[in-house]
Amino acid sequence: MTDLGTPLLALARNAIENRLNASHLFAVDAPELHKNAATFVTLTQNGQLRGCIGSLQAYRPLLDDIRENACNAAFRDPRFIPLSAEELPITRVEVSLLTPAEALQFSSEADALAQLRPDIDGIIFSAGNRRSTFLPQVWEQLPKPADFMAHLKQKAGLPASYWGSDVKLERYTVKKWKETIP
Repeated sequence: MTDLGTPLLALARNAIENRLNASHLFAVDAPELHKNAATFVTLTQNGQLRGCIGSLQAYRPLLDDIRENACNAAFRDPRFIPLSAEELPITRVEVSLLTPAEALQFSSEADALAQLRPDIDGIIFSAGNRRSTFLPQVWEQLPKPADFMAHLKQKAGLPASYWGSDVKLERYTVKKWKETIP
């Protein structure tokens, strides 16, 4: 596989610019871009989150997934107002390419926590109809597995102390690229 970092970052930024300025989408072609893949696009400003949207399963070509997730992170993340053209120059783009998720088998919360690999695992938490995920990058802010899990449960709309027989966990890893500017 060729190094996709530079073209993926450029595709994400170009998709956002296209929505803001009605500029043309530029063409990048590599065989990997036409294979189905799951990605997240994260936007930051001065080190603070400005938007993050992604796909947990590969269901569309990488090229389309990047473009759609970049625009969704910029304009449809419900935690933020849509990105403005004035903000784009100070917005840093990060792209995460996810591996397929694998189910974790565990007998208790303590067993599940013991299986987590800080700085490596992205985790999908499910309980009933509640679901949330954290990319591996979140370990930078929440380095302790118990804290990571507690916040993941809260993100799913559950109490930090929740644990039940309906809990399911999946893990994935990412290959990530981050713009060095702005």
